[in-house]
Amino acid sequence: MYYLVYGLLFIFSLLPNFILYGIGDFVAFLLYHVFTYRKEVVMENLAIAFPEKSLSEKKAIARKFYRNLVESFMETIIFLSASERRLEKMFQGNLNILNELAGHVSKIQLHTLHQFNWEVLNLAAAPRLRRDFLVVYMPIVNKVVERLFIKLRTRFGTKLISAHHFRRDFQKYQNEGYVLALVADQSPGSAKHAYWLNFFGKPTPFVTGPEKSALFNKTAVVFAEMIRIKRGVYSASYEVLTENADGYPKGEITWRYVRFCEEAIRRAPDNYLWSHRRWKHQYKAAYTNNALELLEED
Repeated sequence: MYYLVYGLLFIFSLLPNFILYGIGDFVAFLLYHVFTYRKEVVMENLAIAFPEKSLSEKKAIARKFYRNLVESFMETIIFLSASERRLEKMFQGNLNILNELAGHVSKIQLHTLHQFNWEVLNLAAAPRLRRDFLVVYMPIVNKVVERLFIKLRTRFGTKLISAHHFRRDFQKYQNEGYVLALVADQSPGSAKHAYWLNFFGKPTPFVTGPEKSALFNKTAVVFAEMIRIKRGVYSASYEVLTENADGYPKGEITWRYVRFCEEAIRRAPDNYLWSHRRWKHQYKAAYTNNALELLEED
């Protein structure tokens, strides 16, 4: 089954861009207007994040979001056959910041968020960085799809580490130089053990692993924002938080990351993954120990 699916998708990836994106536009129309795929979740999330916007404004963001969502899926198919040269055209982000940092820092953590298209950063960065490029990923239940994504994401040298076995699988890289990429706005498996911070004004749990890893390994920490220049072309901007996370107080790195995410999302609200339930967990008194004092912001 894997080879059949891979073969069909590979052939599909060879179609001209205007055909692929044309199909994508039609699918996006169906998802928004006909099947209303997760539309209730999308609109609820937008209502929380942008209470100041009118309903028509939020609907406009939602329509663009569905287009960007489907475009990113079509681009993922394109990546099955895309050459390194084509990837360089699709990702025009300056990686010199990371390479310059790698010149005097051996360990770097790159904290990103669910902005389109995060897959192009993964593929384009690996062959252009001076360090091993490690990416933490969430395993997919469907084994065929899981195998496809592993093949796709490792095409140009990325080394994948399962989030389910991070401690075990990361050990072989821990003492070497690396750039470790984490999409750090994942919804935590345990709300009780997460860090709770205000995100768009509402208490929200965030995974603690990225910060704890940075502190333990004394890494540099860099935040990355994906920027959609035009259809099929992306860039990225970076914020170097620190060259050594050692000594940062509990929650400080996560708090700064959350503020970075908010600002990035406000700049391009339709480019964020609104179809996942970012606010599915409700804050409870039992979470007090991890409700950081930073919840009380100025």
